[in-house]
Amino acid sequence: MFYVYLLESLSASGQRYVGFTTDLKQRFDDHNAGKSTHTAKFKPWRLVTYVAFSERANAESFERYLKSGSGHAFAKKRLW
Repeated sequence: MFYVYLLESLSASGQRYVGFTTDLKQRFDDHNAGKSTHTAKFKPWRLVTYVAFSERANAESFERYLKSGSGHAFAKKRLW
């Protein structure tokens, strides 16, 4: 499975992150351990939601969409 996930910082209000992985638990643990340069300074994180895909291309496409302008609006209204 391929996962697109949304994280929200517990220490920095308003800090959010959208990512993609094949191992959701390990990737979440990595974010909270400070192993990602993009998220280390805002740890700890909470998992807000995730979407599982059976096809990698679909997951990557959805992640790109969520990082776009219209995807931000969709996520704000439906996912956060």
